[in-house]
Amino acid sequence: MADERDLIEERAKKAAEIRALGANPYANGFSPSHTAAELVARFGEAPPPPEGGGKGGPPALLSGDKFSIAGRIVAYRGFGKAAFVKLLDRTGEVQVWVRKDLIGDAAFEIWKRAERGDFIGVVGSPTKTKTGELTLLADQVVFLTKATRPLPEKWHGLSDVEIRYRQRYVDLVVNPEVREVFRKRSQIVRGIRQFLDARGFFEVETPMMHSIIGGAAARPFTTHHNALDLPLFMRIAPELHLKRLVVGSFERVYEIGRNFRNEGLSRQHNPEFTMLEFYQAYATYQDLIALTETLFRELSREVAGGEEITYQGQKVSFAGEWPRIPMKDAIVTASGQGLLPGGLERPMLDDEAALTRWLDDNRLPDGKDELGAVLRKSESHGERVGALFDYAGEKALPADRPAFVTEYPAETSPLSRRNDQDPSRVDRFELFIVGREHANAFSELNDPVDQRARFQSQVDAKAHGKDETMDYDEDYCRALEYGLPPTAGEGIGIDRLAMLLTDQPSIRDVILFPLMRPEKD
Repeated sequence: MADERDLIEERAKKAAEIRALGANPYANGFSPSHTAAELVARFGEAPPPPEGGGKGGPPALLSGDKFSIAGRIVAYRGFGKAAFVKLLDRTGEVQVWVRKDLIGDAAFEIWKRAERGDFIGVVGSPTKTKTGELTLLADQVVFLTKATRPLPEKWHGLSDVEIRYRQRYVDLVVNPEVREVFRKRSQIVRGIRQFLDARGFFEVETPMMHSIIGGAAARPFTTHHNALDLPLFMRIAPELHLKRLVVGSFERVYEIGRNFRNEGLSRQHNPEFTMLEFYQAYATYQDLIALTETLFRELSREVAGGEEITYQGQKVSFAGEWPRIPMKDAIVTASGQGLLPGGLERPMLDDEAALTRWLDDNRLPDGKDELGAVLRKSESHGERVGALFDYAGEKALPADRPAFVTEYPAETSPLSRRNDQDPSRVDRFELFIVGREHANAFSELNDPVDQRARFQSQVDAKAHGKDETMDYDEDYCRALEYGLPPTAGEGIGIDRLAMLLTDQPSIRDVILFPLMRPEKD
């Protein structure tokens, strides 16, 4: 820290010296005519000029035209009366050659206060060095921002991870691979919009603050509206508002926005996260399976360059039709793989009494782990089936292919339409890739009588101590009474999708400013 303070004081002194020499270390009004990428595109493949790089006079030029660029110095090599610097702008890097004989004695005296981290503007003409590197030979250099805190020399390694997340502004400057991750994230969001817009979907914005908890089963963040003296909840999901719009004749709608859930931090969870939700009238969850396969394949081709990706060493193919796996089949597979006690067969999962005996025989509800705790709180057969899948069934899914898990119990899906052949389950799927949920979709419940009963069951569960429940939304039931056409809807986590397509191990690697504990003095 002492060394850093000394460097900061030294840089602040240089800023004062620049002022004393008649220049402003924080100048404004410089307008670059080109970016680094535009210069590279125009001259990067040009052959070197015949006399490039000579020691005598100025080197031969690729063009006599003048170009102006601006950016941050990210590398500096000084040679007495000359210097080579790498300048970084929003499009990439380009080399700049500053010579005393070309910019003049007074300007070079000011230039000697330049160092890595500073922002400068440069006017000059392109040439190439003896090594063939495209270089802008400066006629004029302008200080734009003197950086008084030095950039770190090394920014890699696990010991720096927390600092990288906390000081993302530095991480982005010195790690080009991090900048590329967030460029790809933007590309993913843009690709989703183009995909849905081309299919007649209408982008909307719905409220971020709700007066009741709805749209998903999760713990909310609470706030308070002073003027109305009204408690409010930060949005868990936009689902119920989006379906109101389908009632209102917007037959295809989507929203890309933030949701907030008051849960723990992990490599897969951030309390503030970005979701895509979309709804399509006159469609079923089966239609959304096909749509989802197409969307993910197109994004993979655009962002990752093909229909096969590698995530943390695991190859995953998006080609062809993806497996459809009933939830109970995944649980049976998990039992066969030793992820649960053996002897579990599919008919036992269909029979409440048989499953209860198997659970008791294996003392699973008595366990001190997460599964035991959930089973003790489960008040229905469907909730127990769901707990077994969450605990073990997910781990039994294929690793090299995306998989759609189907046939969810009605008790775990309070907004989903019941299956016509088996009302104990709903028409729903979740998409799992590399053992992680990436999408959740279902044919929407549009029967107001059934919806009222489902809301009431949520209220009853809350009264019995269940934490993650929805409130009774009377206005939504009223909307259903006006008529919701047959509709299917889906939610896709943008952060997890960005992790997948950029091969990042943690959700914090794809969120520019993840939630962090307050920094200690």
